[in-house]
Amino acid sequence: MKKNKFRILVFMLAIAGLWACNSETKQSRGNKKKPNIIFILADDMGYADIGCYGSEKIETPNIDKLAAGGMKFTQFYSGSAVCAPSRCVLLTGKHSGHSDIRNNNPWSSRGNVWSMEAMLKDSTLEGQPPMRESTVTIASVLKKAGYKTGMSGKWGLGAPNTTSTPTQKGFDFFIGYNCQRMAHTYYPPFLYKNDRRIYLENKVMPLSEKLPAGADPYDEKSYARYTQKEYSPDIMFREIENFVTENKDTTFFFYWATPIPHVALQAPKRWVDYYVKKFGEEKPYTGGKGYYPSRYPHATYAAMISYLDENIGKLVLKLKELGIYDNTLIVFTSDNGPTFNGGADSPWFRSAGILGSRLNEIKGSLDDGGVRIPFIAQWPGKIKPGTVSDHVGAFWDIFPAFCDLAGVKRPEGLDGISILPELLGEKGQQNHEYLYWELGNKQAVRYGNWKGIRKMKGKDRKIRLYDLDTDIKERNDVAAENPDVVKKIEEIFSGARTVPQKYY
Repeated sequence: MKKNKFRILVFMLAIAGLWACNSETKQSRGNKKKPNIIFILADDMGYADIGCYGSEKIETPNIDKLAAGGMKFTQFYSGSAVCAPSRCVLLTGKHSGHSDIRNNNPWSSRGNVWSMEAMLKDSTLEGQPPMRESTVTIASVLKKAGYKTGMSGKWGLGAPNTTSTPTQKGFDFFIGYNCQRMAHTYYPPFLYKNDRRIYLENKVMPLSEKLPAGADPYDEKSYARYTQKEYSPDIMFREIENFVTENKDTTFFFYWATPIPHVALQAPKRWVDYYVKKFGEEKPYTGGKGYYPSRYPHATYAAMISYLDENIGKLVLKLKELGIYDNTLIVFTSDNGPTFNGGADSPWFRSAGILGSRLNEIKGSLDDGGVRIPFIAQWPGKIKPGTVSDHVGAFWDIFPAFCDLAGVKRPEGLDGISILPELLGEKGQQNHEYLYWELGNKQAVRYGNWKGIRKMKGKDRKIRLYDLDTDIKERNDVAAENPDVVKKIEEIFSGARTVPQKYY
């Protein structure tokens, strides 16, 4: 009798164990339905600065592999044509007619905000105007959904003494620059780790410094002071690897907002030497226009991008080593079109590619050269490899897409349309009636194949109209021949925005 009771007990324990194991397996499988998300945002990288979008001079094998293994978009747009407003749109899901930050205002009413020395002494001079305290970001929503959230790179959406820092806007971890102006050097005196400064073995140098008088501009030794001890992208990348390793058993969202390839032109010597050998002799950039001098500006610009590409390759290898690569969505894109200053030479590189290389076709312009950007998404087993998408999307579509991935309700008031069906090759992808931007005194609309641009104030508020199907560089104004289209775009200009209220 006792033996029978013992056997029954053993049997029940075995059944319980099997049930527990089965439940654990189901739970594990359930967790895997929510992918890790790594969002890589380059800074001022043009539409054609990478190989898979047509670059013939800059080598980006690892980014090209992401495109080959996933989906490459040909008509994807940034949130704005400059840094801060573009990032605000990305993180909030609201286009620049509704978002908190609509320009690159340095918030100069606080004092000498352009002085590196002053910012080092007084943190209240750092940073940009903040987002509202009530503003919700994609990081905060994913955090509530159980994601571990991290960020590396350039913030640019608030100051250290405001409620608009990464850790107060949904990120569990942050390493990088709070302030855009401090990010004008890759050898800063400090970075932020969460909400505290970590000081580096780098000296402060005025941003507008010229090559000293009497120095030979063709001698590499004349530029030695612009390469210091601690290169910030190295420090930040180590922290990215640490974050991924520490959170391999959880579900995470990581926002890698690298400052590369935004000037100043500073890159590891091994990569600069590689491109000097490839490109040959070139005219130096001697500084004096807000960014440090560079002996080999072409070689250094290319070196920065290839260095970033190298680290992307290392991160992919790390994900594979940790066994989480297959359940990780990786997105690569840029915050706006290519830059025009600091020694960067967009026309030489043809950085905007098919979009053109004139000054009105790059960063700061609402022409497509300023806002159409590379956009690549890879998710093994979910996104079909080698897919090219002509879907017209924009940064404000990311928020709803990530909500859908995480299985959480979207906040009210988003302007975006989820691109998840497009990524997964499913039916039912919705399209925008229009895309809207505003920056400074200008507005722009993408409406079907039409692109309309105008000034918001002043005597000349005439709409310029372009047919992107036949005029992708936007050089032939066809407004006079299409009055009905102009009228529709005028209506969109009037209805797509709210008047911004100052709150800081």
